[in-house]
Amino acid sequence: MALYFLFYAKPRTLAHQFLGALLLVLSVRVGKSVFFFFKPDLAFIYLQIGLSACVLIGPFLYFYMKASIEPDSRIKKTWKSHLAIWIALILVVGIGWPFEYHVELWRNYFIQLIYLQWLGYIILSSMLVRDVAKQFWQRREDTWLMSIYLGNIIIWFGYNYCGYNSYILGALSFSFMLYLLILLLVTNNRQSVKDTLGPKYGDKKIEAAQAAALLQQLDQLMGEQELYKDPNLKLPTVAKKLNILPHRLSQLLNDNLGKNFSLFINEHRIEAAKAQLKNKPAFSLEAIGYDCGFNSKSTFYATFKKHTGTTPAKFRSKLS
Repeated sequence: MALYFLFYAKPRTLAHQFLGALLLVLSVRVGKSVFFFFKPDLAFIYLQIGLSACVLIGPFLYFYMKASIEPDSRIKKTWKSHLAIWIALILVVGIGWPFEYHVELWRNYFIQLIYLQWLGYIILSSMLVRDVAKQFWQRREDTWLMSIYLGNIIIWFGYNYCGYNSYILGALSFSFMLYLLILLLVTNNRQSVKDTLGPKYGDKKIEAAQAAALLQQLDQLMGEQELYKDPNLKLPTVAKKLNILPHRLSQLLNDNLGKNFSLFINEHRIEAAKAQLKNKPAFSLEAIGYDCGFNSKSTFYATFKKHTGTTPAKFRSKLS
């Protein structure tokens, strides 16, 4: 799963990179727990590596949440230096006070500090997901993001309070989270395929008057609320705002506009980008792409060229 999000998940976004890194360090931490549970005489170096990986769980969780919720944020300018500080601290402590020769120091102080640091990042992440949590409890939206956040809380409790139950509880919690993510990933991919291909409508067409009214309402949603600026916008979300079923919205777009949902949203994003390229010369191309709802710079460039036949840079140059 970690390798998939790090190297293969599309589109290639910073959020996917952080999610892959989060799963990777969690796997190292949990892997150490499993080996230690079945082999108590495990070498100290493996215990130290597992605990060191634990230091990075909190930062990767926080940056994943921030990149997912605020895709136009400036974290890309700060996350490298932020993580570099923790990595440097891991190396200094690990080399200066290795677990093998300072067992009591690690067990009485370092481990407690590591879990406190992880908890601190969970609290910071909770400030980011407050609005997402409201939507989750009210409409069951953003299930993926909330599952990752809540899963981390469960794993933290499993490890922090393992002294009262079983040391393997943290690993079992991770397994539960992992299987849940796989299930959500498969479900989301199937839904994406359905949205792309469109459902079978049969012979039941939307009446012309109703279609015209829905299209007018849809234009208002795009123009006034600028829904296309949400990089994670899904067809069911727009359908709910129109008070119709998702397959009816897909039918409306296909029958009346001759395009699928993805094409419809991207056209609005490109028109908004063209306006910003004209009216906001001080904005960078990347900032405009993120502001208009694209997940990455490469996606913005590719989509813009596909729709206009030129790149954003050349389009701005011609305007100049």
